[in-house]
Amino acid sequence: MSEGARFAVRLTPRGGADRVDGVVDGVLHARVAAPPVEDAANRALLRLLADELGVPRRDVRLVAGAGGRTKVIAVDGVDPGALLERWPDLRL
Repeated sequence: MSEGARFAVRLTPRGGADRVDGVVDGVLHARVAAPPVEDAANRALLRLLADELGVPRRDVRLVAGAGGRTKVIAVDGVDPGALLERWPDLRL
């Protein structure tokens, strides 16, 4: 099993839908419908990324930025090359 990867995400809460918008300047941009209240937006982001990457939710963690729009996400057990195939301009 691979050790995983870390990357930055710029999150837009109350974005109308849960989706990944793409990569801008090496940072993954995502939006979730959940508001930034009681950690709801962060939980929605982690679910979204787990679904996008096809990994269990427990393998996706928020390691920095819980209170801000820019977050650092760690994904365990995923090959960094697979992330770069999905989002080629992502900075790991």
